[in-house]
Amino acid sequence: MKKIEAVIRKSKFDEVKEALHQVEVNFFSYWDVTGVGNEKQGEVYRGISYSTSDIQRRYISIVVSDPFLERTVDAILKAAYTGMVGDGKIFVSEIQETYRIRTKENGTDAVN
Repeated sequence: MKKIEAVIRKSKFDEVKEALHQVEVNFFSYWDVTGVGNEKQGEVYRGISYSTSDIQRRYISIVVSDPFLERTVDAILKAAYTGMVGDGKIFVSEIQETYRIRTKENGTDAVN
């Protein structure tokens, strides 16, 4: 099992959510977060200069069985892409064990 953590633009969240549902990833958690990025210059929007060093993003956390890893990462990569600085990051880590509290199932049975 793998844990996928993605930090994406808030504006791309609905597209990412739809892409995940299309590849049968129907449960994940998300949070609104603020981060500090490498971009030091400001952006001008409607005549107002905004700092881009403090970045508002959405953080997504997903645990999937190994066969779902590639399709899940691909879905996020395609849906979150704009080609501009600040598209985000995806991190993948190993999950040792998972338990479903209600049924007491563990392993991939608890994830699927």
